[in-house]
Formats: sequence, structure tokens, C-alpha cells
Amino acid sequence: MPESRLDPLNTDHPIFSESIRRIRALLGDTHLDPLQQQVLERLVHSSGDLSLTSLLRFSPGACEAGIQSLSEGAVILTDTAMAAAAVRPMAMRTLDNEVRCLLDWAPGQSPQGSTRSAAAMARAWSDLVKASEAGGKPCPVVLIGSAPTALEQLLDQLDTGAKSPSLVIGMPVGFVGVPESKRRLAATSLDQIRLEGTRGGAGLVAAAVNALLRHAAS
Repeated sequence: MPESRLDPLNTDHPIFSESIRRIRALLGDTHLDPLQQQVLERLVHSSGDLSLTSLLRFSPGACEAGIQSLSEGAVILTDTAMAAAAVRPMAMRTLDNEVRCLLDWAPGQSPQGSTRSAAAMARAWSDLVKASEAGGKPCPVVLIGSAPTALEQLLDQLDTGAKSPSLVIGMPVGFVGVPESKRRLAATSLDQIRLEGTRGGAGLVAAAVNALLRHAAS
């Protein structure tokens, strides 16, 4: 194992380990498989919210698909700088995946009738797919924790034939357009991890992908 990767068993702080032990005891039998359980535990650890168990959804094989793509060098695309900041240290300590923020492609002002995040996704996705193909890497893993319009815009592109992400972690937070975007994501055949309803956020999408990175590097 490269020196840049972590060994979670040797580097976890005792407080973190004890937190996971307590979370596991409080959750009880979730009927999730081991990978899904790790994602759930990280989400609960990051939020302090045990009720996320009832909202978390996985498409079949989503965690395995994400781990495979991350292991093959897939870029991690986040919708906010906050999520990128939360993912980048774990990525550097594990598989050294590149972490990009959607807002690097955002215009200075929101287009009329749209958002900066949606406009950024319209610009970014083809660039990232081309770069992935040129580098012999899988399509990016996409994290949406704050911008349902970016998720909708990505799905619009896929409807017109764009290449699919390796995994979508769809957990935008809020009330306007959020449940609708999640329902649309749920109706696709994309590999996905999502939270139903209005809950989500940068910290949660980061926690989910960090769980996959930790597992892939262990």
C-alpha cells in the first residue's frame, strides 16, 4: 500500500472509534450490507442524526461501483467549495483522487431563469468527461449536497445522450426543487446514493464519499 494511503485501523482517533461503536449500538440491525453500513455510520457521525437511516437509499451495487471507479482514479466533482474542502484531505490520504468544484465553471452572475450551479454543470460535465476519457479514467463521481438545479441540469444532459457519472451522491438540502430533483434521480438507472426528502448538505455528501475512500484504501 502506498505511503500516502491511510490504514484506518491504525490512524482513527479513539474518540472517533468510540463514536462509531456507540452509533452502531444505537442503530441496531439496519439490514444494510457492510459497505452501506459504513456509509450510514459516517453520515450519522457527521450529522448526529440517527433518523437518516430511514431516508438513506442505495441503488444496487452503488457502493461497489463507486469504490471501483475511485480506485481507478475517477475525479470527484462537488457542487460546493465546502464539500470539496471536506473531501480533499481524505482523498489525499487514501487514493489521491483529484477533487474538483463545480463552481470553477460558474459564471459571475446567475443567468436569467437559472442558477450559477446549473450553468456551471452545463459547462463542466463535457469538459470533465473528455478529460477522463483522455486520461483513461472512469467518468467522475458527482456529489450534490446543496444545488438541486445542478443535479437537474446533469440529468438533462444525460437525457440527451451525455455519458453517465460513475456514481451520483445526491443529497441536496432544502425545500425548493430538492425533493423533486431527488425523485427524478431515483427514477433513473444511475448508480446512486441519496437521501430522500429535504435533508442533505455538503457535510453529508462528503461523509458518504469519504466512507468509500476509506474502504477502498483499507
